[in-house]
Amino acid sequence: MSERGRHAVVLLAAGSSTRLGQPKQLLRRDGETLLHRAARIALETGPEVLIVVLGSNPSAYQAALQDLPYERVINENAASGMASSLQAAASHVAGHAQVLVLMSDQPALSTAHLQRLLEGSRRSRSGCAATRLQGLAGVPAVVPGDWFSALPQDASNAGFRARLRALADDALLLLPAGGLELDIDTPQDLAHARSLGLLDT
Repeated sequence: MSERGRHAVVLLAAGSSTRLGQPKQLLRRDGETLLHRAARIALETGPEVLIVVLGSNPSAYQAALQDLPYERVINENAASGMASSLQAAASHVAGHAQVLVLMSDQPALSTAHLQRLLEGSRRSRSGCAATRLQGLAGVPAVVPGDWFSALPQDASNAGFRARLRALADDALLLLPAGGLELDIDTPQDLAHARSLGLLDT
């Protein structure tokens, strides 16, 4: 594992997959669950710590991660949105200069993309880097750890999205998505991902 950039990683995996009708974290690509794959890829960037935020029924997800080094955080309020998961992780990562935030439902995720985000955030004026999704900043993204200390308490907010999108163009590295536009929220998303060979059938 690389020792470069002792950043932290927050992997958001607390969603209940209501629209999909099955746990998207446990869908598989090449026999590996998406949750394990995202955690493994995150660890390949050489973080100081990997925080995995899980929902209130974490047993199946813990089993999928049992061979990987990570710290578990439980978000009992996961239904209220992404912000509550970031708030749950805040005390674990707020002291880090760089925090890589990612989701578990992007089957095209790659180590190279995450490394480019980390490298770009070190060069950017804001200390941030994000993935260009539909032309706007989205996740995976890298933000300063102190952003976690300033999260609004309103759990309806969308995490760091608005703050990232408010940055000047020359202050933020935006990487092309490279397939990361496809996340798995609905049965149609699942069928599309399978047709592209990004998920097992």
